[in-house]
Amino acid sequence: MNPSMESKLREHFEALPYELQRRVLDFAQALALSAPKGVPGKRLLAFAGAIPPDDVQEMARAIEVGCEVVDQDEW
Repeated sequence: MNPSMESKLREHFEALPYELQRRVLDFAQALALSAPKGVPGKRLLAFAGAIPPDDVQEMARAIEVGCEVVDQDEW
């Protein structure tokens, strides 16, 4: 954490009553849990070309056929 930001955060946090400190903590925990998780794109490059081109074309056709159809009776 940026030392300047940490200092400012601590200053504001310590000025709050206990109940508001608790709310800040709950909020920070919720943010931490909702942060997107993943891997850097560089790590995914190892998988480039792993699916044969014919399979990719077959998947693309299946997506076009299955996703471009509207079922009027669905609802």
